Amino acid sequence: MYRARIPSSLPRGLHSLSLRSSSSSSSSFYHHSKYTSSSSSTVSFRYHNFRPLLLCWSLGATWPRCLPLSFRSQTRLSLTPPSVVVDSFARQMSTSSTNSEHPFKDILTSLPKQGGGEFGNFYSLPALNDPRIDRLPYSIRILLESAIRNCDNFQVTKDDVEKIIDWEKTSSRQVEIPFKPARVLLQDFTGVPAVVDLASMRDAMKNLNNDPTKINPLIPVDLVIDHSVQVDVARSENALQANMELEFKRNRERFAFLKWGSSAFHNMLVVPPGSGIVHQVNLEYLGRVVFNTDGILYPDSLVGTDSHTTMIDGLGVAGWGVGGIEAEATMLGQLALISDVLLFKIDPDRIPSYKILKASPMSMVLPGVVGFKLTGKLRDGVTATDLVLTATQMLRKHGVVGKFVEFYGEGMGKLSLADRATIANMSPEYGATMGFFPVDHLTLQYLRLTGRSDETVAMIEAYLRANNMFVDYNEPQQERPYTSYLELDLDDVLPCVSGPKRPHDRVPLKDMKADWHACLGNPLGFKGFALPKEEQDKVVKFSYHGQPAELRHGDVVIAAITSCTNTSNPSVMLGAGLVAKKACELGLQVKSWIKTSLGPGSGVVTKYLEKSGLQKYLNQQGFNVVGYGCTTCIGNSGDLDDSVGTAISENDIVAAAVLSGNRNFEGRVHPLTRANYLASPPLVVAYALAGTVDIDFDNEPIGIGKDGRNVFFKDIWPSNEEIAELVQSSVLPDMFKSTYNAITAGNSLWNQLEIPESTNLYSWDPNSTYIQDPPFFKNMPMDPPGPHGVKDAYCLLNFGDSITTDHISPAGSIPKSSPAAKYLLDRGVNYRDFNSYGSRRGNYEVMVRGTFANIRIVNKLLKGEVGPKTIHIPTGEKLYIYDAAMRYMADGHHTIVLAGSEYGSGSSRDWAAKGPKLLGVKAVIAKSFERIHRSNLVGKGIIPLCFKPGEDVETLGLTGHERFTIDIPSKISELRPGQDVIVKTDSGKSFICIARFDTEVELAYFDHGGILQYVLRQLAKE
Repeated sequence: MYRARIPSSLPRGLHSLSLRSSSSSSSSFYHHSKYTSSSSSTVSFRYHNFRPLLLCWSLGATWPRCLPLSFRSQTRLSLTPPSVVVDSFARQMSTSSTNSEHPFKDILTSLPKQGGGEFGNFYSLPALNDPRIDRLPYSIRILLESAIRNCDNFQVTKDDVEKIIDWEKTSSRQVEIPFKPARVLLQDFTGVPAVVDLASMRDAMKNLNNDPTKINPLIPVDLVIDHSVQVDVARSENALQANMELEFKRNRERFAFLKWGSSAFHNMLVVPPGSGIVHQVNLEYLGRVVFNTDGILYPDSLVGTDSHTTMIDGLGVAGWGVGGIEAEATMLGQLALISDVLLFKIDPDRIPSYKILKASPMSMVLPGVVGFKLTGKLRDGVTATDLVLTATQMLRKHGVVGKFVEFYGEGMGKLSLADRATIANMSPEYGATMGFFPVDHLTLQYLRLTGRSDETVAMIEAYLRANNMFVDYNEPQQERPYTSYLELDLDDVLPCVSGPKRPHDRVPLKDMKADWHACLGNPLGFKGFALPKEEQDKVVKFSYHGQPAELRHGDVVIAAITSCTNTSNPSVMLGAGLVAKKACELGLQVKSWIKTSLGPGSGVVTKYLEKSGLQKYLNQQGFNVVGYGCTTCIGNSGDLDDSVGTAISENDIVAAAVLSGNRNFEGRVHPLTRANYLASPPLVVAYALAGTVDIDFDNEPIGIGKDGRNVFFKDIWPSNEEIAELVQSSVLPDMFKSTYNAITAGNSLWNQLEIPESTNLYSWDPNSTYIQDPPFFKNMPMDPPGPHGVKDAYCLLNFGDSITTDHISPAGSIPKSSPAAKYLLDRGVNYRDFNSYGSRRGNYEVMVRGTFANIRIVNKLLKGEVGPKTIHIPTGEKLYIYDAAMRYMADGHHTIVLAGSEYGSGSSRDWAAKGPKLLGVKAVIAKSFERIHRSNLVGKGIIPLCFKPGEDVETLGLTGHERFTIDIPSKISELRPGQDVIVKTDSGKSFICIARFDTEVELAYFDHGGILQYVLRQLAKE
């Protein structure tokens, strides 16, 4: 019998029909060979309950087919006789692309070159002659082109295309559409666990007596090593070399593993450490804007395992962050599942050859699009950082989670491409899937500036103009419909910072001093430190390397020019250099105990800072280059001097960090900086000079100059004209060309790394503390486990709002007293060699112990105590969260997590789902989830549940000491996306939650225990 699965809504009576083949010559489906039979034979398929096997076919090598989710149109046949269903099914299969013809072949159009010849062919949107397309947002047109180009009436159907064309009506209905990204982008913190998973899946494939090389990326994968460098050495001319040597010393094993992966897996480019930050490298070098593959032109698009993948949206490339788990499935050709069961007879002469599909689209909900109109221009002295912090606050307040944001308006012409990229970069902070800037003349100028060839830029412009994806602001602009609208006059943007604990808590610079004093006394929270009035003026005196020093609340101890958000923007980087120059000339100097650093996103930054003559002034103020990577932005700020750290910790000083990053959540930047402010690079230098955030820049001096006079903020702040002149004279195309021509050549440290001879399987070292074979695929059977409910679970943790992935799976330093530290010490690792949690994501033993290990995490079960512990409910003991979870698991108890709104916000961190999975967490019940984290939970088989609107832990009177039972149907066919489920407690209370499985595909993943288990089983059946 041959097995396949079709829509869950087909008539249940069809389950009983089964016919056998009259020919014994039919070949097995499992070997995906052609069915051979005489003209009189028939072939039967037994659609066996809940044994998912993807039924696919290929009409020639060019167009592999696979049943799409949209085949659920069969739901209308619930009362149709079986013979009609069979005929309809066979007809759809046999006629969808007869003779390998593309359904939209009639709009395949040649793109001519201006001087003769052609660039290639493309699927022309204007050739459809549908006026609805002209009204579509530009970001939706990219989804439409993808659907048309990949349409086969099987994976992607004409119905899918119609849904997108009819976006104005369908976007509000949460309809699913398929989307095939052109490539995947990784950084090493997420790339190492991804490659570990792929290597482990190869082992699992071998254990299933199958071909391990089936586990291989099917689309281009770019992996940039940028997250490993730490600021161990700062304020030194040799800081760059010293930090790189320490980086390689700590991470040699990880780097060798990635180097092995680049040779063991096809389609994988690894950019060596020391090259830059992934998103800046993507913007300046990797971004194609338009692909030309085998003569077919189409828009560049991608998904990335870092939430700030959205930075590329500023270049007009559709890209967004996904969880590492989802990205791995995308690399492998994520397979779409068609659910439920049926028995019927099909004539083999009406069906072409079958095989398992290898490159399916990802499923996504067709998003709404918020139109953000920009007018006017930025006033003098206001930076792109001020603009993005203002926009972030506006969009966060408006509510854009799960939506695209598309920028338009006359103000667009007043923003450089780098300014746009800064705004796009912070899409995760304002909650959007994308912050999209369509391609225009400024985009083309940037492409030329960054070294893209004239012919490439000509092709990009010609294609986008021909396909109505190019915006020409010299022409009248048609008002197009958006889901909702926002407007900002750029002239209204004021200098500002954000903090002290969240990126969307914007503070105008003029209000900073008052806001700081309010925060000191406010109750403990996002805007409060709960310091008694008598404690707020405390002064702590200490000795710094023999010099007298002192600290007050709000004193700056870290000042970092960091993060691709800002280091990709020449205007703010040169602005920082000018502030340093003016300060040097006036005789100001940053205090020696402030840890200052400059971590550029690419070597280009150093080239233009040196050409402008400004790097020497930054060096004089302590902003020496410490490395080309993320550094302080992701918590790799390194240790503070012992004297500074002791003064802070022993006297409970609320010390401050000021950084040009994109995240400032508690515990992220440094364990000892409780106040962390996001600011533009010039403001970072200004606050370093002032030495405190407790200052009114308008009225108080920054310091005393060499002439004995007060120096004010206005005395060191450059004008926009000064900055523009330097950008024009110092930022040159040859800098980009020379930097990126050598990017894959590596450096001597990378090139000297020895790796095993290329082999398909990785040789795991059981003694390694960096790379270990994870348990996710151990002894995995071919049959999926099916859905699971939750029985009498204890509450492991009870959280409030805004628990971030930094809280769930911190990336920074490993505290000496933590369970992860004990594991490392027991294996002979010295404290100085601990490295960070992020660098050890290839070792599940470290990461499971580091789950919920943020030192600033607040668990309501502890009644106000802060830190990574919880109450073991059966005994009442206070334990480390890891120890409590292990005890629950050893006793055979399920556990759940209770949470408030925005659970899982922040970085797209797969270990924030993997860790809870290994801790035994079966479900998370929250008011709301961040988009990527919810997807990650599903991808690891954890149930995400949302309280009903208006309900939460408090309104339901839950304490977290109850035991919880969650009723989940035992058959996947009885579950639907967004289904209500009942949660019962042993106290007699029960309530209804929404199961946040948002698509049919996600239900399939849950059925299999996770997305990678699902993919592995499908590939094993090929």
